[in-house]
Amino acid sequence: MKAILLAAGLGTRLKPLTNTIPKCLVPISGRPLLSYWLEKLANLGINEILINVHYLAEQVENYISQSPYRDKITIVKETELLGTGGTLINNAQFWKNEEVIVIHADNFCLSDLSGLINSHNVKPAHVDMSLLLFTSNQPAQCGIVVMDADNVIHEFHEKVSNPPGNLASGAMFVFSDSVYERYFKELKEHTFYDLSKDIVPNMIGKMQGWIVDDEYMDIGTSENYERAQKLI
Repeated sequence: MKAILLAAGLGTRLKPLTNTIPKCLVPISGRPLLSYWLEKLANLGINEILINVHYLAEQVENYISQSPYRDKITIVKETELLGTGGTLINNAQFWKNEEVIVIHADNFCLSDLSGLINSHNVKPAHVDMSLLLFTSNQPAQCGIVVMDADNVIHEFHEKVSNPPGNLASGAMFVFSDSVYERYFKELKEHTFYDLSKDIVPNMIGKMQGWIVDDEYMDIGTSENYERAQKLI
């Protein structure tokens, strides 16, 4: 299995902290957020990691150059933001026809994710993707899913005013080796696509949910950022 860490975002909601530091490097209890992800992926036995960079890219590149995991990492610098889906299309040679875990590097997670990987390994034959889920207290601001008794997702509601529940997408995906051919192959390179809006809806009925077994949050707001500091 390979991994893609999406780390190109502007961190607008965390300003002024992100005026001088990219969101993937903001400190959580004295450690850059990215360091937690790299350690977690290494512990899962993942040896090939692609990281896209854009905003304050030189800081991320410098950090990675000094990381003990640098030999596992390929850095892709985007001169213009392509969206989460566009990044995957433009870097398809790295992951197509392989199993890959796709992670937003501005999220914070205490789970070791072994449960997610194990769940994906025993998924139903017709399922192409596994999606990390968490319970949200602000469901209108999230992508909300509805699952059947086998944890197969049959509805996906992206930030609607009256969501049908509070089980939310954590925007962490495990793709099977068939995903590129089935869902990405016909999409255009150098084009902006949002993974959750433009691609995931096409996978309804073909993806399963896994409810995270520890803390998981987007640290994009000052409230969540401060909360994350208290978890370590």
